[in-house]
Amino acid sequence: MSLSALREWNARTQRAPFPVCFDKLVRAGGLLAAGGALYVPLLVAFAASPKTTDVGYAPEQPIPYSHELHVGQLGLDCRYCHTSVEVGPKANIPPTQTCMNCHSKILTESDQLEPLRSSFRTGLSVEWIRVHDLPDYAFFNHSAHVTRGIGCVSCHGRVDQMTVVTQVEPLSMAWCVDCHRHPDENLRPPEYATDMEWRPTVRDGKRLDREVPEDLRVGEWEPLDPNWNASGNADRNTQPVDPQVYGALFKIARDVAPPTDCSTCHR
Repeated sequence: MSLSALREWNARTQRAPFPVCFDKLVRAGGLLAAGGALYVPLLVAFAASPKTTDVGYAPEQPIPYSHELHVGQLGLDCRYCHTSVEVGPKANIPPTQTCMNCHSKILTESDQLEPLRSSFRTGLSVEWIRVHDLPDYAFFNHSAHVTRGIGCVSCHGRVDQMTVVTQVEPLSMAWCVDCHRHPDENLRPPEYATDMEWRPTVRDGKRLDREVPEDLRVGEWEPLDPNWNASGNADRNTQPVDPQVYGALFKIARDVAPPTDCSTCHR
């Protein structure tokens, strides 16, 4: 048999190593791979977006409201505007009337406040952009945290120093669960929840000692600064103490035991 005839015979009798339908699967796999090559970068870009991770997210608001001015300089309490934080699950955005309590008399001709005056005239809400916005599938109750000893600064940062409100914490599941497991350094008496500069002092520690059994008391609270009395006239009772130690005793005194099971947030 000649070489050409042998080749022809092989071509007729040789079976394909895979069924014909496998070609379609290969093509489909190629399309999926190409789509994945586009999908993964888009997914990573979305996941890293400030609107997704939240950290650094500082949207431009319809009115340039400065917390640094109103809270830091003028001393407005958080609850003057966000009236529901102690009694409800959500921190409300203040209605126009709250702003007009002052601005019906102050800066009445300011161009920057025209959206506020327009809202007051028409009854339409100012379209504020929520900065700290949890997903709908995560249940969060503001009052449960504020009334149990979590201060505003723990989640929102030093808002009293922000000209533009910026999210400083990720508010992710891992971040929340970590705080539920180890809340000590974030705990404080609820009456100081809105005090951005509050730190536990020797006096606070002594008061807390009186709320726990004698064998659990710290007794001699040591100031964080070993040189606190270098000037010779500092009041020891006003010196800051270790927030971890204070928080650990606070948990016992106030029976703070944050749940960590899934149903706490996913209901």
